[in-house]
Amino acid sequence: MTRAVDLLRNEFGVSQLYKHEVKKNKEVILTVYWHPLTIAERESIQKSSNSEDSNDFALQLMIVKALDKKGERLFADGDKASLRREIEAAILQEIQLAMIESGTSREVEEAKAVLKS
Repeated sequence: MTRAVDLLRNEFGVSQLYKHEVKKNKEVILTVYWHPLTIAERESIQKSSNSEDSNDFALQLMIVKALDKKGERLFADGDKASLRREIEAAILQEIQLAMIESGTSREVEEAKAVLKS
């Protein structure tokens, strides 16, 4: 009999990959990939951000989790100030919301296919 933890790991494990396309005038400007957020990562991000500020948590989540097509981080820790001051809040929130809601729609296979090609 398969253990519950194995079933969950197979269906919802961190090897899954999600993606979100940031578009302007129907043109893809940036494609962001990420692996699911774990409890351990959430705790780490909460410790490194102002835990009282949900905007700070969401921004730190995006900085830590956002990857490019090759699996490299899109943002450096030092980008936080620039992102806060120089980028439209709506664009950042769009990416952050996609990350937080990941798993509610199944984009995993499509993203895996892109990275394998």
